[in-house]
Amino acid sequence: MHFVIRFSEGFAAVLVVAVAALVPAAVQAQAFPSKSIKIVQGFGAGGQADTLARILGQGLSEEIGQPVLVEGKTGAGGNIASEFVAKSPADGYTLILQTNGHAVSAAIYKQLPYDPLNDFKWLSLTTGFVFVVGTSPQSRIKSLTEMIETAKKEPGKLTYSSVGVGTTQHLIGELLQSTAGIKMLHVPYRGGGAPVGDVIAGRIDILFDTYTVARAHVAGGKLRALAVTTSKRIPQLPDVPAVAETVPGFEVTSWMAVAGPAALPADVVDKLHRALVKGSMRPEISKRLAALGGTPTSSTPEEIKKYVGAVINKFKRVVDQANIPRQ
Repeated sequence: MHFVIRFSEGFAAVLVVAVAALVPAAVQAQAFPSKSIKIVQGFGAGGQADTLARILGQGLSEEIGQPVLVEGKTGAGGNIASEFVAKSPADGYTLILQTNGHAVSAAIYKQLPYDPLNDFKWLSLTTGFVFVVGTSPQSRIKSLTEMIETAKKEPGKLTYSSVGVGTTQHLIGELLQSTAGIKMLHVPYRGGGAPVGDVIAGRIDILFDTYTVARAHVAGGKLRALAVTTSKRIPQLPDVPAVAETVPGFEVTSWMAVAGPAALPADVVDKLHRALVKGSMRPEISKRLAALGGTPTSSTPEEIKKYVGAVINKFKRVVDQANIPRQ
């Protein structure tokens, strides 16, 4: 016995429309990315963030098969760029390269026009940079131990520079003071190369800056590296101790991570995450990052969100302990 099921013309028409409505969504999900992707960075053209965004963008482009453009939206310590991306369409075509400065802003500013942690979908940690504690070769201070001993004997007399109040360099100096139980005098500058130049000239005692900034001066004998701020020594400076060898538990690194708007679809997050990790590990990309003093690294989206949250909380404690006024 055979059964024949017949549909009315009206039902068939509805079924055709329903199936047709599903096809574009499926095709769109499979097609991502179907056009160029933009990585926004919040600092000046030619600076470290801009350079890193272009290097990482090249690796990402090679993995996804689409152009990756870099756009600078400068101002307010990166906050303008962060707000722009946080409020952009969550389609995966607008991303941001976030840095340590993002966590600093979260600690320094009383109120931001975005949630620094939850208004972003964190995709992956991409690069790590070490900070160097340095001084002039003519300085009486020959080691980190001597620096700490001098600061204890002469509280408030040793000076250290930064590129401004509430910057990463400033907070590193404050964190070292509170951890080591010493007192130094902070001398803030308004960005530029003056902080490094004045330390080299001996007008300021101590410098806290990235290895990227310090490496040429150290290699040229113009700057004495006293320590690095990672938990262990780094291959680029094997004879320079880690701060943690003298001050147990001290560790601050500069990081770069890529994020997008919080509502990114899960499949887009997965594609971008995989492409970012593979792209940053490509030999030619890793070589370019290493030339800048960076270490290619990666994380899951969950790991980087947890890490950024921890760094924000650490810097908030430093701001409170040092009585740094919030803006």
